[in-house]
Amino acid sequence: MLSHSAHNKKIIFLTPYPFDTAPGQRFRYEQYLNILKEQGYKIQISSFLSESAYRLLYKPGKIIQKFLGVVAGMIRRFATLPIIATADFVFVFREVCPVGPPLFEWIIAKILRKKIIYDFDDAIWMTDVLSESFFSRMIRWRRKVSCICRWSYKVSCGNDYLCNYARQFNHNVVLNPTTIETELLHNPSLYKKEFSTHVTIGWTGSHSTLKYLAEIEEVLQDIEQNLPAIKILIIANQKPQLALRTAEFIPWQKQTEAVDLLKIDIGIMPLPDDEWTKGKCGFKALQYMAMGIPAVVSPIGVNSIIIDHGKNGFLAKTKENWLNYLSQLISDVELRETMGKYGREKVIRHYSVRSNSSNFLSLFT
Repeated sequence: MLSHSAHNKKIIFLTPYPFDTAPGQRFRYEQYLNILKEQGYKIQISSFLSESAYRLLYKPGKIIQKFLGVVAGMIRRFATLPIIATADFVFVFREVCPVGPPLFEWIIAKILRKKIIYDFDDAIWMTDVLSESFFSRMIRWRRKVSCICRWSYKVSCGNDYLCNYARQFNHNVVLNPTTIETELLHNPSLYKKEFSTHVTIGWTGSHSTLKYLAEIEEVLQDIEQNLPAIKILIIANQKPQLALRTAEFIPWQKQTEAVDLLKIDIGIMPLPDDEWTKGKCGFKALQYMAMGIPAVVSPIGVNSIIIDHGKNGFLAKTKENWLNYLSQLISDVELRETMGKYGREKVIRHYSVRSNSSNFLSLFT
């Protein structure tokens, strides 16, 4: 039944990337679009990058084409302003424009007087690129995040660390965790798990987080040397450079992301302990757990809330912890099955689309 208050109200989503291309967008809001439509909202999506520009984004070189893609994105943003003027809510994921000051957000909030729902799932007011140049910092203009928070009707953040930052500038902050579609996608009962004589330790993620595997590379080398019936699987959009003889690489593909995860027996999420990683929303751990895979993760930020240590996974702080917990899971299939079961149950209760739907809908009230 349609909500009377939602009927015919219009939401425009302003996003960095085209629809159905980026994991952050898919799991932060795209999987709720049908729910919004069922409630009577009219939806329109406008991405900064075109599909062709997005395909070039992470390829080396092609500087002129990338620059032209950014220019086209800015033109597209100006062209979208008349449409934004007709919206009831403007949902901004991360930023309206990836370069320069928050000009468009200012126009939307101060000139068009629209209600901005500002959503982010990383500590985007800082960077984890230690070698970033002064020019790049100026272009990115990350200090705009505080301004956008201040001008927004509501701010939606993926964990408490991000919420606490946003509350410095806006009292209307909603903890909106990154969630998993546990019924139609991340549901192990929908897929057949392949038989293997090996126990597979697996990691999934993007090129930007591959570097975190270095945190436990020595541990994985030790396990390779002493426990021959194991292998290591990396699922990513870029091949890793790791000194691991059993490592297998599978290019990440949306069409096979769930069935590829089922090749993993133990999921890992190592992180360094710094201000950037405290903003991480535990997405890797949630993916493993939703598929019934026990997770061993660094106890950083929200990971310590997602994982109930010893029940649905392990929190590993030191290299000795990593070696001990991985060895336990490798040698004990019943422990893997039990932890996987409890992990999936927790995701369904607290981090699934179904459990979070009311919370997500509250952003538009």
